[in-house]
Amino acid sequence: MFYCREEELRIMNQRYEKDRYECIVIYGRRRVGKTALINEFCKDKPTVYFSALNASSRENLEALSKAIYTYKNPESSSAPTYRSFEDALEEITLLAKDRRLVFVIDEYPYLARAEKSISSRIQHMIDRFWQSGKLYLILCGSSMSFMEYQVLGYESPLYGRRTAQFKIQALTYREMTVFHPELSVRNQALLYGITGGIPHYINKLEIEGELDEAILANLLHPSGYLFEEPENLLKQELREPAIYNSIISAIAGGASHSNEISTKIGLESGVCAKYLKVLVELGILKKETPIMEKPGKKTIYIIEDNFFRFWYRFVPGNMSLISAGRIRQIYDRAVKRFYPDYMGLVFEKICREYLLRYAGELPILLRDVGQWWGTDPVTRKELQIDLVGVPVEGNEYLIGSCKYRNEKTGKEELELLKKYAAVFRKEGQFHYYIFSKGGFTEALLNLEKQGEVTLLTLEDLYL
Repeated sequence: MFYCREEELRIMNQRYEKDRYECIVIYGRRRVGKTALINEFCKDKPTVYFSALNASSRENLEALSKAIYTYKNPESSSAPTYRSFEDALEEITLLAKDRRLVFVIDEYPYLARAEKSISSRIQHMIDRFWQSGKLYLILCGSSMSFMEYQVLGYESPLYGRRTAQFKIQALTYREMTVFHPELSVRNQALLYGITGGIPHYINKLEIEGELDEAILANLLHPSGYLFEEPENLLKQELREPAIYNSIISAIAGGASHSNEISTKIGLESGVCAKYLKVLVELGILKKETPIMEKPGKKTIYIIEDNFFRFWYRFVPGNMSLISAGRIRQIYDRAVKRFYPDYMGLVFEKICREYLLRYAGELPILLRDVGQWWGTDPVTRKELQIDLVGVPVEGNEYLIGSCKYRNEKTGKEELELLKKYAAVFRKEGQFHYYIFSKGGFTEALLNLEKQGEVTLLTLEDLYL
């Protein structure tokens, strides 16, 4: 079943109907659903689909030759190899001469690394032949930095040859509810907290009843598909997976500043910074600075990918007991009981998405929403505001608090927000928002009636 991505599919089909040259660049992190989108688009369309290999130039030429011959001769089991990539691309030109043809190169970075001249060769074919024909070219890749700099970038031979591009993002907390609409709102939030809106992970959890059972069988059990997923992904993407694993483990263990991380894993800070940059580019980590402030001493690293964050939070520390087969005991005592704590940051992310995407008319037009933290100059205490909404213009701000707990939130939370807001900005107008999983006390609800605060429950975010 194909879910979401309707807008991308609509635009791709609209361009297909124009019956002229197209070059569509599709990129995004692994498992996000790029190939599923392309496969859905290619249904019932004449297509040469070539998935590049993380292998030699010769092996990629053989795979491309096979893809072309399979299109030309679906019944044939043999596929002679073209003498060169130039010959193979000339064959594509002939095939698209009189009819609409979709030519997909999936995992393009693999091909470009194996055959250094391929981007220049494709540029040559576009300029001389394809631009005046009916070829519908799709270049797809999971290495976001490569696609942004080596395909879309100004210095790339392919610069200016694309007709459209799609950066495929993880699904939002609301979008992913279509996979399992039967789940309660709280389980939908937990599912988002585990998978981060990555369709592949949602599918591989194989939820057929209780979410708890799916987690036990497919994520925490050594035989489950997702049990070794983070380690496998690091091995597939990176040359030194052990070092990257150590970095992520250090951050999961509480290290957040670059010097803390480098000290904890025993690397020089400059060397460690290079590894951190790669993990940020992969979308596994995020470099975060208090909103409206420039990067500096306050800048920290967090695990942005929910699945990695969940796995590193609960699996490595319990590995011995998991291997001993005591999975259910571990789940009850060392995993499930810590969900409220784990879900705190996830809830903040959900609230941020709500404000930026789904909220109705807000008191201000938001440019961005993020965290803010700093020191109270009077008490010298460290303060943190969960959500600060920054306006497109003006001096009005949205100040928000997110409480993922079963207890009702009271008016003291609003009083605290007001104190924190005064430290954040001495001048300005503030609009207060409090999000609470457990609801609100009568006293706080009365303050909402008086217009002092806007209150939202977890259920409200899914309406």
